[in-house]
Amino acid sequence: MDKSEINGRIIVTGATGAIGSAVTRSLAAGGRPVVMACRNPRKAEEQRSQILAACPQARLEVRQLDLRSLRSVRAFAESLGPEPVTGLLHNAGVISRRYELTEDGFENTFCTNYFAPFLLTTLLLPRLEAGAHVVSMVSLSCRFVRLTEASLQPSEEDFSQLGTYARTKLAMLHFSQELARRRPDLHVNVADPGIVDTNIITLGHWFDPLTDVLFRPFIKSPRKGAVPPLAALAADRTGCYFVGNRSHAIPVRYQDPELERRLWKETERLL
Repeated sequence: MDKSEINGRIIVTGATGAIGSAVTRSLAAGGRPVVMACRNPRKAEEQRSQILAACPQARLEVRQLDLRSLRSVRAFAESLGPEPVTGLLHNAGVISRRYELTEDGFENTFCTNYFAPFLLTTLLLPRLEAGAHVVSMVSLSCRFVRLTEASLQPSEEDFSQLGTYARTKLAMLHFSQELARRRPDLHVNVADPGIVDTNIITLGHWFDPLTDVLFRPFIKSPRKGAVPPLAALAADRTGCYFVGNRSHAIPVRYQDPELERRLWKETERLL
Protein backbone atom coordinates (compact mmCIF):
# COMPACT_ATOMS: atom_id res chain seq x y z
CA MET A 1 0.00 0.00 0.00
CA ASP A 2 1.59 3.26 -1.09
CA LYS A 3 1.59 6.54 0.81
CA SER A 4 -1.18 8.14 -1.27
CA GLU A 5 -3.49 5.22 -0.53
CA ILE A 6 -2.76 5.35 3.18
CA ASN A 7 -3.46 9.08 3.35
CA GLY A 8 -6.35 9.12 0.89
CA ARG A 9 -9.85 9.58 2.22
CA ILE A 10 -12.37 6.77 2.48
CA ILE A 11 -16.01 7.82 2.38
CA VAL A 12 -18.43 5.67 4.37
CA THR A 13 -22.11 6.41 3.89
CA GLY A 14 -24.32 5.53 6.82
CA ALA A 15 -21.29 5.57 9.11
CA THR A 16 -23.43 5.73 12.26
CA GLY A 17 -25.35 2.56 11.45
CA ALA A 18 -24.43 -0.82 12.87
CA ILE A 19 -22.20 -2.00 10.02
CA GLY A 20 -21.05 1.51 9.10
CA SER A 21 -19.93 2.14 12.66
CA ALA A 22 -17.97 -1.12 12.78
CA VAL A 23 -16.31 -0.35 9.44
CA THR A 24 -15.45 3.19 10.51
CA ARG A 25 -13.91 2.03 13.78
CA SER A 26 -11.79 -0.57 12.03
CA LEU A 27 -10.55 1.85 9.36
CA ALA A 28 -9.80 4.51 11.96
CA ALA A 29 -7.86 2.05 14.10
CA GLY A 30 -5.79 1.22 11.03
CA GLY A 31 -4.89 4.87 10.51
CA ARG A 32 -7.09 5.46 7.48
CA PRO A 33 -8.76 8.89 7.16
CA VAL A 34 -12.52 8.44 7.05
CA VAL A 35 -15.28 10.79 5.94
CA MET A 36 -18.38 9.89 7.91
CA ALA A 37 -21.20 10.71 5.49
CA CYS A 38 -24.37 10.76 7.55
CA ARG A 39 -27.86 12.21 7.55
CA ASN A 40 -27.65 13.17 11.23
CA PRO A 41 -24.43 15.13 11.88
CA ARG A 42 -25.00 15.38 15.62
CA LYS A 43 -25.25 11.61 15.98
CA ALA A 44 -22.14 11.27 13.82
CA GLU A 45 -20.21 13.75 15.97
CA GLU A 46 -21.12 11.76 19.08
CA GLN A 47 -19.81 8.60 17.46
CA ARG A 48 -16.70 10.41 16.28
CA SER A 49 -15.99 11.48 19.87
CA GLN A 50 -16.40 7.90 21.09
CA ILE A 51 -13.98 6.59 18.47
CA LEU A 52 -11.44 9.31 19.26
CA ALA A 53 -11.65 8.47 22.96
CA ALA A 54 -10.66 4.89 22.18
CA CYS A 55 -8.36 5.72 19.27
CA PRO A 56 -6.88 9.25 19.67
CA GLN A 57 -4.92 9.01 16.40
CA ALA A 58 -8.07 8.45 14.35
CA ARG A 59 -8.56 10.80 11.42
CA LEU A 60 -12.29 11.34 11.12
CA GLU A 61 -14.43 14.06 9.64
CA VAL A 62 -18.19 14.35 9.66
CA ARG A 63 -20.13 15.59 6.64
CA GLN A 64 -23.87 15.67 6.19
CA LEU A 65 -25.35 13.54 3.42
CA ASP A 66 -29.05 12.84 3.01
CA LEU A 67 -29.44 10.17 0.34
CA ARG A 68 -33.13 10.97 0.01
CA SER A 69 -32.15 14.24 -1.66
CA LEU A 70 -30.12 14.55 -4.85
CA ARG A 71 -29.48 18.17 -3.92
CA SER A 72 -27.81 16.95 -0.73
CA VAL A 73 -25.72 14.47 -2.73
CA ARG A 74 -24.46 17.20 -5.03
CA ALA A 75 -23.70 19.52 -2.11
CA PHE A 76 -21.80 16.75 -0.33
CA ALA A 77 -19.69 15.97 -3.39
CA GLU A 78 -18.92 19.66 -3.87
CA SER A 79 -17.93 20.06 -0.21
CA LEU A 80 -15.22 17.41 -0.52
CA GLY A 81 -13.05 19.65 -2.67
CA PRO A 82 -10.57 18.46 -5.29
CA GLU A 83 -8.50 16.15 -3.08
CA PRO A 84 -8.49 12.52 -4.24
CA VAL A 85 -10.71 9.85 -2.75
CA THR A 86 -9.22 6.38 -2.38
CA GLY A 87 -12.29 4.57 -1.09
CA LEU A 88 -16.07 4.87 -1.38
CA LEU A 89 -18.30 2.50 0.56
CA HIS A 90 -22.00 2.61 -0.27
CA ASN A 91 -23.18 1.29 3.07
CA ALA A 92 -26.29 3.34 3.89
CA GLY A 93 -29.60 1.75 3.04
CA VAL A 94 -33.28 1.70 3.94
CA ILE A 95 -36.33 -0.52 3.62
CA SER A 96 -39.26 1.85 3.32
CA ARG A 97 -42.38 0.59 5.05
CA ARG A 98 -44.74 2.38 2.67
CA TYR A 99 -44.70 3.88 -0.79
CA GLU A 100 -43.31 7.39 -0.60
CA LEU A 101 -41.78 9.75 -3.16
CA THR A 102 -38.76 11.93 -2.49
CA GLU A 103 -38.47 15.62 -3.38
CA ASP A 104 -36.93 14.48 -6.68
CA GLY A 105 -39.88 12.25 -7.54
CA PHE A 106 -38.18 8.90 -6.90
CA GLU A 107 -39.52 6.13 -4.70
CA ASN A 108 -37.74 6.53 -1.36
CA THR A 109 -36.02 3.13 -1.20
CA PHE A 110 -34.76 3.43 -4.76
CA CYS A 111 -33.51 6.97 -4.22
CA THR A 112 -31.63 6.13 -1.02
CA ASN A 113 -30.25 2.75 -2.06
CA TYR A 114 -29.61 3.28 -5.77
CA PHE A 115 -30.09 6.67 -7.42
CA ALA A 116 -28.18 8.64 -4.77
CA PRO A 117 -25.22 6.21 -4.66
CA PHE A 118 -25.11 6.17 -8.48
CA LEU A 119 -25.06 9.98 -8.58
CA LEU A 120 -22.47 10.24 -5.81
CA THR A 121 -20.16 7.80 -7.58
CA THR A 122 -20.38 9.58 -10.92
CA LEU A 123 -19.77 12.96 -9.28
CA LEU A 124 -16.67 11.59 -7.56
CA LEU A 125 -15.24 9.74 -10.57
CA PRO A 126 -12.77 12.56 -11.37
CA ARG A 127 -11.40 12.26 -7.83
CA LEU A 128 -11.20 8.47 -7.81
CA GLU A 129 -7.64 7.84 -8.90
CA ALA A 130 -6.28 4.60 -10.31
CA GLY A 131 -6.41 1.89 -7.66
CA ALA A 132 -9.23 3.50 -5.68
CA HIS A 133 -11.93 1.24 -4.25
CA VAL A 134 -15.68 1.50 -4.81
CA VAL A 135 -17.67 -0.99 -2.74
CA SER A 136 -21.43 -1.46 -2.72
CA MET A 137 -23.40 -3.45 -0.19
CA VAL A 138 -25.70 -6.06 -1.69
CA SER A 139 -28.01 -8.69 -0.29
CA LEU A 140 -28.91 -12.33 -0.73
CA SER A 141 -32.44 -11.06 -1.41
CA CYS A 142 -31.25 -10.22 -4.95
CA ARG A 143 -31.81 -13.79 -6.03
CA PHE A 144 -35.57 -13.55 -5.53
CA VAL A 145 -36.27 -10.64 -7.90
CA ARG A 146 -35.71 -9.52 -11.47
CA LEU A 147 -34.86 -6.08 -12.76
CA THR A 148 -35.64 -4.05 -15.87
CA GLU A 149 -35.41 -0.37 -16.68
CA ALA A 150 -39.05 0.01 -15.62
CA SER A 151 -38.20 -1.37 -12.17
CA LEU A 152 -36.25 1.79 -11.35
CA GLN A 153 -39.48 3.75 -10.90
CA PRO A 154 -42.01 1.47 -9.22
CA SER A 155 -45.60 2.64 -9.00
CA GLU A 156 -47.54 2.43 -5.76
CA GLU A 157 -49.18 -0.74 -7.09
CA ASP A 158 -45.77 -2.27 -7.86
CA PHE A 159 -44.31 -1.39 -4.47
CA SER A 160 -43.59 -4.04 -1.86
CA GLN A 161 -41.40 -3.53 1.15
CA LEU A 162 -39.00 -6.41 0.62
CA GLY A 163 -39.31 -6.71 -3.15
CA THR A 164 -38.45 -3.07 -3.77
CA TYR A 165 -35.50 -3.28 -1.37
CA ALA A 166 -34.21 -6.40 -3.13
CA ARG A 167 -34.44 -4.68 -6.52
CA THR A 168 -32.40 -1.73 -5.26
CA LYS A 169 -29.67 -4.12 -4.19
CA LEU A 170 -29.78 -5.94 -7.52
CA ALA A 171 -29.57 -2.56 -9.25
CA MET A 172 -26.41 -1.76 -7.28
CA LEU A 173 -24.93 -5.13 -8.22
CA HIS A 174 -25.51 -4.42 -11.91
CA PHE A 175 -24.25 -0.85 -11.50
CA SER A 176 -21.01 -2.14 -9.95
CA GLN A 177 -20.36 -4.49 -12.85
CA GLU A 178 -20.92 -1.75 -15.42
CA LEU A 179 -18.69 0.64 -13.46
CA ALA A 180 -15.96 -2.01 -13.36
CA ARG A 181 -16.09 -2.19 -17.16
CA ARG A 182 -16.09 1.59 -17.59
CA ARG A 183 -13.29 2.18 -15.10
CA PRO A 184 -10.95 -0.84 -15.21
CA ASP A 185 -8.36 1.19 -13.30
CA LEU A 186 -10.54 1.06 -10.17
CA HIS A 187 -11.26 -1.77 -7.76
CA VAL A 188 -15.04 -2.07 -7.99
CA ASN A 189 -16.60 -4.82 -5.87
CA VAL A 190 -19.73 -5.73 -3.94
CA ALA A 191 -20.02 -7.03 -0.39
CA ASP A 192 -22.76 -9.20 1.08
CA PRO A 193 -22.78 -8.98 4.89
CA GLY A 194 -25.48 -11.61 5.32
CA ILE A 195 -28.20 -11.12 7.93
CA VAL A 196 -26.83 -8.63 10.43
CA ASP A 197 -28.30 -7.25 13.65
CA THR A 198 -29.27 -3.80 12.33
CA ASN A 199 -32.39 -1.63 12.41
CA ILE A 200 -33.00 -2.45 8.76
CA ILE A 201 -34.20 -5.97 9.58
CA THR A 202 -37.06 -4.60 11.68
CA LEU A 203 -39.87 -4.23 9.17
CA GLY A 204 -42.59 -2.79 11.38
CA HIS A 205 -44.90 -5.83 11.20
CA TRP A 206 -46.75 -7.58 14.01
CA PHE A 207 -44.65 -10.69 13.46
CA ASP A 208 -41.30 -8.93 13.98
CA PRO A 209 -40.84 -10.44 17.49
CA LEU A 210 -41.50 -13.95 16.13
CA THR A 211 -39.13 -13.36 13.22
CA ASP A 212 -36.49 -12.20 15.67
CA VAL A 213 -36.82 -15.39 17.73
CA LEU A 214 -36.66 -17.65 14.66
CA PHE A 215 -33.76 -15.93 12.93
CA ARG A 216 -31.73 -14.74 15.93
CA PRO A 217 -29.40 -17.80 15.81
CA PHE A 218 -28.48 -16.91 12.21
CA ILE A 219 -28.05 -13.16 12.69
CA LYS A 220 -24.48 -11.85 12.68
CA SER A 221 -23.03 -9.14 14.86
CA PRO A 222 -22.24 -5.80 13.18
CA ARG A 223 -18.54 -6.56 13.62
CA LYS A 224 -18.89 -9.75 11.58
CA GLY A 225 -21.10 -7.94 9.10
CA ALA A 226 -18.29 -5.43 8.56
CA VAL A 227 -15.84 -8.12 7.42
CA PRO A 228 -16.96 -8.30 3.74
CA PRO A 229 -16.87 -4.53 3.05
CA LEU A 230 -13.53 -4.19 4.84
CA ALA A 231 -12.10 -7.03 2.76
CA ALA A 232 -13.44 -5.42 -0.41
CA LEU A 233 -11.93 -2.04 0.52
CA ALA A 234 -8.52 -3.72 0.77
CA ALA A 235 -8.82 -5.95 -2.30
CA ASP A 236 -6.40 -5.81 -5.21
CA ARG A 237 -9.00 -7.13 -7.65
CA THR A 238 -12.19 -5.89 -9.28
CA GLY A 239 -15.59 -7.26 -10.27
CA CYS A 240 -15.86 -9.60 -7.30
CA TYR A 241 -18.53 -10.59 -4.79
CA PHE A 242 -17.28 -10.63 -1.19
CA VAL A 243 -18.78 -12.93 1.43
CA GLY A 244 -16.90 -13.04 4.71
CA ASN A 245 -13.31 -12.12 3.92
CA ARG A 246 -13.24 -14.06 0.65
CA SER A 247 -13.91 -12.91 -2.88
CA HIS A 248 -15.96 -14.88 -5.36
CA ALA A 249 -16.87 -14.47 -8.99
CA ILE A 250 -20.20 -12.72 -9.35
CA PRO A 251 -22.83 -15.44 -9.93
CA VAL A 252 -23.72 -15.96 -13.57
CA ARG A 253 -27.39 -15.19 -12.90
CA TYR A 254 -26.38 -11.61 -12.09
CA GLN A 255 -24.20 -11.10 -15.16
CA ASP A 256 -25.95 -9.26 -17.98
CA PRO A 257 -23.74 -6.64 -19.68
CA GLU A 258 -26.47 -5.53 -22.09
CA LEU A 259 -28.97 -4.96 -19.27
CA GLU A 260 -26.30 -3.16 -17.27
CA ARG A 261 -25.58 -0.78 -20.12
CA ARG A 262 -29.29 -0.06 -20.50
CA LEU A 263 -29.76 0.48 -16.77
CA TRP A 264 -26.82 2.89 -16.68
CA LYS A 265 -28.18 4.85 -19.62
CA GLU A 266 -31.69 5.00 -18.17
CA THR A 267 -30.39 6.07 -14.77
CA GLU A 268 -28.39 8.89 -16.32
CA ARG A 269 -31.51 9.99 -18.19
CA LEU A 270 -33.62 10.01 -15.02
CA LEU A 271 -31.02 11.91 -13.04
